[in-house]
Amino acid sequence: MNRLVAFLRDHVFVDFQGELTLEKVRELLAGDESRDAKLLLARLTRDGGANDMMVALADCLLEVVQQALSDEVMKEQLRAYIEA
Repeated sequence: MNRLVAFLRDHVFVDFQGELTLEKVRELLAGDESRDAKLLLARLTRDGGANDMMVALADCLLEVVQQALSDEVMKEQLRAYIEA
């Protein structure tokens, strides 16, 4: 089981469902006058959309997700699958 858990953790990937358009980001940030919101909108406008941000964010989150998937968490999920 340990080798299987290690394999699964090493091969997990992060993805986002649905398309996040620049218009949707504007809608979600409507009313947010924070510096971060303004800078993000400027960057996404310069980049021509949110695709690059989504890829970069998924790449950055991958390590966090892999670390959160402890051996015990992975084994619990495998047990849940076995028992389902």
